[in-house]
Amino acid sequence: MDSHAKNKIVNDPVYGFINIPHGIVYDLIEHRYFQRLRYIRQLGLTGLVYPGAVHTRFQHALGAMHLMGLAIDVLRHKGHSISDAEAEAALVAILLHDIGHGPFSHALEFSIVPGVSHEKLSVMMMEQMNRDFDGKLELAIRLFSQQYPKKYLHQLVSSQLDMDRLDYLNRDSFFTGVSEGVVSYDRIIKMLEIVNGELVVEAKGIYSIEKFLIARRLMYWQVYLHKTVLAAELMLVQAMKRVRHLISESNTISVPENLRYFLQRDGFDNENELIESFALIDDSDILVALKQWSGSKDFVLHYLSSGLVHRRLFKVITDNKPFVPAEVERIRSITSRELGISTAEAEYLVFTDIVSNNAYSFADDQINILMQGRIVDITRASDMFNHSVLSKTVTKYVLCYPKDIITAL
Repeated sequence: MDSHAKNKIVNDPVYGFINIPHGIVYDLIEHRYFQRLRYIRQLGLTGLVYPGAVHTRFQHALGAMHLMGLAIDVLRHKGHSISDAEAEAALVAILLHDIGHGPFSHALEFSIVPGVSHEKLSVMMMEQMNRDFDGKLELAIRLFSQQYPKKYLHQLVSSQLDMDRLDYLNRDSFFTGVSEGVVSYDRIIKMLEIVNGELVVEAKGIYSIEKFLIARRLMYWQVYLHKTVLAAELMLVQAMKRVRHLISESNTISVPENLRYFLQRDGFDNENELIESFALIDDSDILVALKQWSGSKDFVLHYLSSGLVHRRLFKVITDNKPFVPAEVERIRSITSRELGISTAEAEYLVFTDIVSNNAYSFADDQINILMQGRIVDITRASDMFNHSVLSKTVTKYVLCYPKDIITAL
């Protein structure tokens, strides 16, 4: 069937009907790299706290593409020249912006491919898809990598006010049931304008931007960095670390072959082999592995894996200052005694971490408001925000340990 004859719509729970453009966009959605996103949850292990949070990267990518189409239409209607090739490249760039996410999204970002971010993997996979499609993704890759003269097109894909953030806030709010994350995406898009080649927001949209920034801050602390979600994600990271250790000691640990490729090595010399192997793994590989490991003879791996499978999650304590090392060692010593394991093994079960977030960053592309012909940063245009407070990075220190030892503390 000729690709130009293809015309599809998808019924999305957030936006209603989404049109899938014919041509390259349709074909990319059918590509095996993109179809893999159906099996990667958008919010990783957040479903253990918010049962409805089982939506996928596939849904998010389609939603972000839909918003990009709306934004392009608005800017064209306001008289800005955006060619069909540029519009298609923008749709492709946002569609594939998360193609490099691995199983359980951010939770295992550096545990499977150490030292390589999902953004880097996305570019690598886009380049491979570009070869598959005879160079038709060249413009999209340039736009995605900020190598195209029209800066505003990149800002629509990746900035502090991009289609990615507009979709994930609304979508994650919808599926978690956390209403604080709802933003006026339609009004924000209608208020977009271009000045000096950069994206700005008309003054009439300032209140929607204020709500957007507040919603993002609340969603981070209420959903993305919820302490119980952190416990589950950190337990999963510790389980992966334990498996790596056991494999390095030539332990005959059972690991799905697709996953073993990554856990038995720290570096990857062959980029094509890395990408093809990465494209074969998704959430299901990790879930199968956890079920296998929950029956492991290695106590630490069994304890972590069965805890995740049966939702027996660790106790989490957060503080505004680092935990005293001596106190952490005391808890490890008690864990070692109570569970009958070595102090080295107890390090996998008692651990600390750091999480941080800020609502707005001056280091990144600023959100600019068009006020009476002047371009003003949102923190100065708004009479609601104190820019020093808004941009302040809030850091929390996390301590996790098994609930089984609480009575011994």
